[in-house]
Amino acid sequence: MSIFHHNGGAVCAMIGKECAAIATDHRLGVGFQLISCQRPKVYQMGPKVCVGVTGLSTDAQTVYEKLKFRIKMYTLREDREISPKALTAMASAMAYERRFGPYFSAPVICGLNDKNEPYVNGMDSLGARGDENAPFIVDGTCDESLMGMCEALWKPDMNPDELAAVLEKCMANSLNRDCLSGWGMTIYVITKDGVSTREVQGTRMD
Repeated sequence: MSIFHHNGGAVCAMIGKECAAIATDHRLGVGFQLISCQRPKVYQMGPKVCVGVTGLSTDAQTVYEKLKFRIKMYTLREDREISPKALTAMASAMAYERRFGPYFSAPVICGLNDKNEPYVNGMDSLGARGDENAPFIVDGTCDESLMGMCEALWKPDMNPDELAAVLEKCMANSLNRDCLSGWGMTIYVITKDGVSTREVQGTRMD
């Protein structure tokens, strides 16, 4: 088993029309042993920016804390809120700094910029970023099935409710086929008005 899959978990981010959404499961485990079913992996980092961090749980927590510190310094220095694209560059640079002893985690960034244009992106543990024009990004133990579900169900110009419904279907169908993730999910929907959360229990609970 890969060290990235040791604690389980899955994250999926997707864009719509002037909105974006990111979903996470709740499971924390050690291999096949369940430790907690209340461990979401997505954090709100700004008014319209969220980051999802999967992988080794201790490294994921470290990455989150370091990003939170750097974002506070960015806000003080720049006197403005960080954009999702700037956060992606920040997380990528931070990961590359540790390239000889990397964090075993891969952040997924999701949000809206100043013009309310949706943005999602991800990277590997060395900071190599994905395609900035991708309509969705997946990561975690069920990433292959998540990618297939997203390719099948995503369509352009979805409104926030449609986007949340599609994301819920993608996550539920993938989590129900993976024993290392699941136990419910939380969907964070990002619009020009801010971030709203939706708790979903329609996943396998065993």
